[in-house]
Amino acid sequence: MEVDEEAKKQTRYGPVAADPDPTGRRSKGGFRATAFIFVLTGLENMGFVANMVSLVLYFLYVMYFNSASASNTLTNLMGSTFLLTLVGGFLSDTYISRLSTCLLFGSLEVIALVMVTIQAHSKSLQPDYCGKSSCITGSKAAYFYTSLALLALGVGGMRGAMPALGADQFDAKDPVESKALATFFNWLTLSSTCGAAIGVTAIVWVSMNKGWFWGFFISTIAAFVGYVVLVMGRPFYRIRPPGQSPFVRIAQVVKLAVKNRKLRLPDSADDLFENTDKVERIAHTKQFRFLDKAAIVPRDSKPEQGMTVCTVTQVEEVKILTRMLPVLASTILLNTCMAQLQTFSVQQGRFMEPHLGRLNVPTPSIPVIPLLFMSVLIPLYEFAFVPFARSLTGHPSGITQLQRVGVGLVLAAASMAVAGVVEVKRRENFNRGHRISLFWLSFQYGIFGIADMFTLVGLLHFFYKEAPVGMRSLSTSFTWLSLSFGYFLSAVFVNVINAVTERITPSRHGWLYGQDINSNNLHLFYWFLAILGLINLGLYIWAASWYKYKKDEPDRVAAVATPRPSVSAGPKSSDVRPLILNDSAQEEAYKIAGGPTGADNNAPKEKAGGEKDGSEVRKGLNIGLMTEAVETLH
Repeated sequence: MEVDEEAKKQTRYGPVAADPDPTGRRSKGGFRATAFIFVLTGLENMGFVANMVSLVLYFLYVMYFNSASASNTLTNLMGSTFLLTLVGGFLSDTYISRLSTCLLFGSLEVIALVMVTIQAHSKSLQPDYCGKSSCITGSKAAYFYTSLALLALGVGGMRGAMPALGADQFDAKDPVESKALATFFNWLTLSSTCGAAIGVTAIVWVSMNKGWFWGFFISTIAAFVGYVVLVMGRPFYRIRPPGQSPFVRIAQVVKLAVKNRKLRLPDSADDLFENTDKVERIAHTKQFRFLDKAAIVPRDSKPEQGMTVCTVTQVEEVKILTRMLPVLASTILLNTCMAQLQTFSVQQGRFMEPHLGRLNVPTPSIPVIPLLFMSVLIPLYEFAFVPFARSLTGHPSGITQLQRVGVGLVLAAASMAVAGVVEVKRRENFNRGHRISLFWLSFQYGIFGIADMFTLVGLLHFFYKEAPVGMRSLSTSFTWLSLSFGYFLSAVFVNVINAVTERITPSRHGWLYGQDINSNNLHLFYWFLAILGLINLGLYIWAASWYKYKKDEPDRVAAVATPRPSVSAGPKSSDVRPLILNDSAQEEAYKIAGGPTGADNNAPKEKAGGEKDGSEVRKGLNIGLMTEAVETLH
């Protein structure tokens, strides 16, 4: 595990940047470091997206799955891929650095692509046609599913750490770098979009016209070069050391909250346990107050962090993750809609006119239209919309992350409604012997492409910025977890809709029956998803309104509550201190500062009888602490 030594050093008010420059802005981090990550994202996404939109045809015509099995195999592969981002996020938060995590799982991805390339080239590893739902069996099936499993693990694990590695190059608490952080996620999406655009045109064309072997081979080389570039950027990265397992921290809070369930919460949150040595503190919130019982200081024993008591910050970390869950759940259906564009919409294109003049456009290349549109729209969003919205709202990103996600959900529902209309037109014309242009699909792809731009960037930024420092890889994995659940839900919907509708339709065939989409009711399935999307939008609006953003003031509060450096030679106080000094805490701090000795020239006057005026003591202490805080903030 390779971690910068400077990253382990801390000041009173936060961690020192992981490089010799105290600010970490000149020699490491920033957009110079993320440039290497952008190159990896573009090259790796070339093959990933190309495969994502075309593998359903590979499964249909090379592996001889039927229509439903091919769609479900692809959605299960994609669902597993994004589910496994949790593995990469967990490892990079707990055991190894985010850079090492990317390289470890990137190696698995390249190996898997080599295996897929070999199977596409070797006829002896491919099944013969059998007319069943799946024709691949025995050792061929073992090889096939092993390569897909390694591909899912490699791609997923890398994506669990890579966005957080890039975001680590910016300090979210610095006003200037905070704006750059929002820009980073936009450029990350743009690099992904540009790579995808090349993939769905060049690589898909090669796969369709020159053979699947060559398409997979190009994907393998592109991914390998991308990881080499990532390694080249090592001297420029700010690499944060891993910390305590987030799952352990969560379990400690839940365990102690249950253990202390019969105890009465103190009237003031100031009486809950907090560790003053902790660099990052999170201000107390009133939601999920039952979890606060984990921070009740035990009366009969010495506080042992994690064993007999948890800090307020640790409790708030669990609250943040809990508040994120409704937002996560509300975005799952959007990704179910996206799964249809990668499966059924590709199958629609097989029965449409693919020519644009003399150019024969492969069906899986249709997503290039929204991708090119996004490539123009993202810079416009960054350079035009964000400054304009920022001038109105004062928000560094123009609009909040949750507002951005909400726009995406509206457009996702609209894309499914449009997809149903296009399918009705396509099928009616096809059954009359006429094929409509393939570019009718660009409407549903285009609308959803804009939706994806808003939602993906919004979620990545939201989950990274709101997450505690030690859980940022795991938290950004929630974005991919939403994708995972969306793909799995797609497979469930396909099976359930078929099972239900085959019982109620006169033909006794489900809406998505068989391999011929011209004889089923795909348009009804699209409209079903559009209606669910509107219902889901209402649930999301409630979840977003209920969510409370993490406060960005803990470091300043901690600075005010910390004793003055000039009296640090005095006796140490207890590790249990409130975030804001109440009367008793002020008096205790004054004693630590040597107040009773009268050493300070500005010591408060004594009353008659030699007794000091308590209000003067507190006043003098508060002035000193506030002066130090103002000097620190300036």
